[in-house]
Amino acid sequence: MSKSEIFLNNYLEHLTSLISMLDREAIGRFADLLLDSRESGSTTFFLGNGGSAATASHFANDVSLSSRQFKKPFRAISLCDNQAVITAIANDDGYENIFVQQLQTLAKAGDTIVCISASGNSKNLAKAIDYAKEHGIYVVGLTAFNGGYVKENCNLNIHVSTKVGEYGPAEDLHMVVCGLLGSYFREKFLNG
Repeated sequence: MSKSEIFLNNYLEHLTSLISMLDREAIGRFADLLLDSRESGSTTFFLGNGGSAATASHFANDVSLSSRQFKKPFRAISLCDNQAVITAIANDDGYENIFVQQLQTLAKAGDTIVCISASGNSKNLAKAIDYAKEHGIYVVGLTAFNGGYVKENCNLNIHVSTKVGEYGPAEDLHMVVCGLLGSYFREKFLNG
């Protein structure tokens, strides 16, 4: 077996182990929260940096469009997608404010933010969480490593038990949660 095959086998075995440790109850609570948000017409905002920003965009897509519910839609938005807004805020007021200022203009009490982060210690996520808690906005975290600030300060957390620095497995498992929820909503609404 080549070195690459050995690495691939070990990596996939590690992912399988991490999947087996996912908190299914927390994921179920997250699914129910999204369904409740749909019923109430509230909005879910997805936030993240780097690879987690891509996951945030994917979540917003899968939650809002996979179910094909256009008469009563899931209102899901990634705050990572408007580069003009992000760069204006970052340039004028600092990168740590890119999410909180968007929440100040878009979010209301009863909405939800989903903070996706391996370390859980990004300043822009911490500021968004603090704002959310002060304004009646529910906070969900998807974390890894030790979970950091996000894990300690959210209402609901889905944690991936990776070692510090294992970004690949952390981000892979966050996408597994995304895929699970998108598939669940598609099944629930399209196949009844």
